[in-house]
Amino acid sequence: MPLAVASLAFLAAYAVRVLARGLPDAVLDLCLAVTLAAWALFAVDYAVRWRLSGQGLRFVRTHVLDTVVLLLPLLRPLRVVKLYEAVQRRHGRPRLPLHARVIAYAGMSTLLLGFTGALAVFQQERDAPGTTMPAFGDAVWWTCATLTTVGYGDVTPVTPLGRLIAVGVMMIGMALLAAVTGTFASWLLQAFAREDGEGPPGS
Repeated sequence: MPLAVASLAFLAAYAVRVLARGLPDAVLDLCLAVTLAAWALFAVDYAVRWRLSGQGLRFVRTHVLDTVVLLLPLLRPLRVVKLYEAVQRRHGRPRLPLHARVIAYAGMSTLLLGFTGALAVFQQERDAPGTTMPAFGDAVWWTCATLTTVGYGDVTPVTPLGRLIAVGVMMIGMALLAAVTGTFASWLLQAFAREDGEGPPGS
């Protein structure tokens, strides 16, 4: 729970620094301090778990997501989804069936990643020469088009780092879309299989 709170605090502080221009320097410095403190907490948590595991470098290979999240802390809010799953299991069997849980978690992940992706690309693009994202709304529109693999092309990143972020958003969008589509198709197949296996009424 403390790490989940730290994740949300990190995201909120980062969002304020990116979106809220014209704030006093003291407020911006406070947001920066919250961001760095949360990141330090993530690093301490990772180091402690690595130390206690006794696995050495194998820990890095078996905890790829944790390593990526440590290097890219904007992805840390995804841990909130994992925390929700743990809470559901602690209170017994999850209320939603597997297919519904996959779709729900994919939706939550899409919202979180879409918001963080829009923040990250907007920070790089808003002041760049020839930018097509002068406002945060443009970045949100670009993120939605990219995550859904539509790619209208009316808003595109022009900076090298912005394009690197775009590659990550594209990969995540394809993965989430594949997960949702595959899960929905599996649910349909199971539903049709149950219907085919049912006998006539009253038999």
